[in-house]
Amino acid sequence: MRMRAYQLLPLCFLLLNSCNDLQLNNPYSEDEGKHTVLYQSFSERPKHLDPAAAYSENEYAFIAQIYEPLFQYHYLKRPYQLTPLTASKMPEIIYLDRSGKVLSENAPEQDIAYTDYVLNIQPNVHFQPHPALAKNAQGQYIYHQLSLEQIQASQTLNDFKEVGTRELTVEDYVHQIKRLAHPKIQSPIAEIMKNYIVGFDDFAKQVADKPKTEIKALSIAGVEIISQYQYKIRIKGKYPQFIFWLSMPFFAPMPWEADVFYEQPGLADKNITLDWYPIGTGPYLLAENNPNRRMILQKNPNFHVENYPTEGEEGDQKKGLLEDAGKQLPLIDKVVFMLEKETIPYWTKFLQGYYDASGIASDSFDQAIQFTGSGGVALTDSMKQKGIQLQTSVETSDFYMGFNMLDATVGGDSEKARKLRQAISIAVDYEEFISIFRNGRGLVAQGVIPPGIYGHADGEAGVNSYSFTWQDNKAQRKKITEAQQLMIEAGYPNGIDPATKEALILNFDTASVSVDDRPMMNWYRKQFEKLGIKLVIRATDYNRFQEKMRTGNEQIFVWGWNADYPDPENFFFLLYGPNSKVKFGGENAVNYQSAEFDKFFEKMRNMDNTPERYQIIQQMQEVVRHDAPWIFGFHPKSFSLFHSWYGNLKPNLMANNRLKYTKLDVLTRLEKRKAWNQPVIFPLTIGILMICSVATFIIYRRKKVVIK
Repeated sequence: MRMRAYQLLPLCFLLLNSCNDLQLNNPYSEDEGKHTVLYQSFSERPKHLDPAAAYSENEYAFIAQIYEPLFQYHYLKRPYQLTPLTASKMPEIIYLDRSGKVLSENAPEQDIAYTDYVLNIQPNVHFQPHPALAKNAQGQYIYHQLSLEQIQASQTLNDFKEVGTRELTVEDYVHQIKRLAHPKIQSPIAEIMKNYIVGFDDFAKQVADKPKTEIKALSIAGVEIISQYQYKIRIKGKYPQFIFWLSMPFFAPMPWEADVFYEQPGLADKNITLDWYPIGTGPYLLAENNPNRRMILQKNPNFHVENYPTEGEEGDQKKGLLEDAGKQLPLIDKVVFMLEKETIPYWTKFLQGYYDASGIASDSFDQAIQFTGSGGVALTDSMKQKGIQLQTSVETSDFYMGFNMLDATVGGDSEKARKLRQAISIAVDYEEFISIFRNGRGLVAQGVIPPGIYGHADGEAGVNSYSFTWQDNKAQRKKITEAQQLMIEAGYPNGIDPATKEALILNFDTASVSVDDRPMMNWYRKQFEKLGIKLVIRATDYNRFQEKMRTGNEQIFVWGWNADYPDPENFFFLLYGPNSKVKFGGENAVNYQSAEFDKFFEKMRNMDNTPERYQIIQQMQEVVRHDAPWIFGFHPKSFSLFHSWYGNLKPNLMANNRLKYTKLDVLTRLEKRKAWNQPVIFPLTIGILMICSVATFIIYRRKKVVIK
């Protein structure tokens, strides 16, 4: 039936009016927008979701919400403090001599042959619903002996319709320790644990040729089940930092049923593996894993009772951080991670309110941040108008330039090489680096220990006096003339190598090979040119660079380290002689060797945090500053933006399971989104009116022709 002209006009007005209430650019369903759903992003698929193998930040973003180790970091208290998570209390720690005799708490370290950690877990903690735990009416596991037809008919874990659960027991924690030892899993901490857990190395050799499904029946000498809710781990000597490892996902429980289920032939070909579909007791489960589009964490219906903290630091109450005290966690129902490979689309969606939080890329920095006259930072007016919150924190990380101490020119313990390193340490201006390449997001390092870690000293007491002076109540880099004088004393006046009568040539080894890296490489060259040194950039692919590091064929390089746990031992071990990368395959990337430093380290590492330990830490800092195996670069600063509806914000650089504390004001979010995303209907209005006018004219002409 042909539409008449007068019938088009109401339709046109209906279309125009409907535009007023639509968010035409909303990437989510209307239903999701009305619930407590947190929207975040990811840029690449996490390689591992198996907690025995995962060790990267993008992996922990997921698994720390799914798996629960025994202990966790208190969300609000500082300095960082461990509290029970699935444990019912903090561990009982028992020292023993070689004969097994119990020693006193203050026994000399040299008398302690073993330390027992007696660990207790809470009852009534259950695993998330999962096919690996599904049983039939007879109590038999439904999916532990899949037929070829069942495997062929399954494409995802969701194709296994039956799910089950059971209570967490200490056997699940013990099973995970066995998995850490299994060579086929290639856990990144296996080599470390061989040095500590009694029998760990022997167990690894025992199971080297065995499938993971057989380790349940085997035992590790140093791990003993005492009861359903209690077990014991025996470690060699005294190692107080071991409790920090027990708070990491590596030591989260794993049901033996998971290995039996996932090890069935054919499932791995379909990505039905533990690396793709985790199974934990935490507040969330992975409801959707589509790394080409999105990943979704859904509230675990079996999650045990855990409540928001009822106490924190001074000032937390005033900041509103205790408004949810005692409330049951988690505070939000779902977390949607959308794939975003490019920063500009992500930033645009954040400004539109479609992401709840955002970092700040370099190309968006000036739009978000302005520097104040006192050198501080603040949000720009446009960010303030949106009610956006800025959270900054100095990361517990080191970014440094390293000298290969095995190198004939820059390495070694000679005064000649030491003064060369000290001169370069003055010349490489990391204040300028932070300003140019990081938009001011960094704190120039004065030593090995970053802020927030015990032993870090602020102010004049913490200054590296070999590269800086304390002046006008702040550390100021020494003048380049002092570095040039050190070059003379090192035998390189004006940077001239006496052996060649030409500029000293040093090599900078890097895996930064893209066009975008060239400005930074040119900057490094200019720093060395201040001393007359010619810096040659030797760029290779990452694998070749790693090979150079392993074999000691590098000369100068940049490196970084993020804290595994908040203890100075986790940083000083990067310079401990027996951790040399070339000699022992350790994390001492510069291959530094100092008898004095090693002696201090061996005394300090297992001490409690006492004034004596603090003084030893300062002595260790002084040794390293003098020897200069590192140019202390900077501690990165993180800048994060959060919308006004995002609550319970407090930086916690140690905790990875922060999502359960997050709260959202979804009504405010809906209002803001609607206000910020009103469609611009003027062009559409003109277009629709023109279409209506043309249609009316055509119908009129046709009607006129018919009348004639």
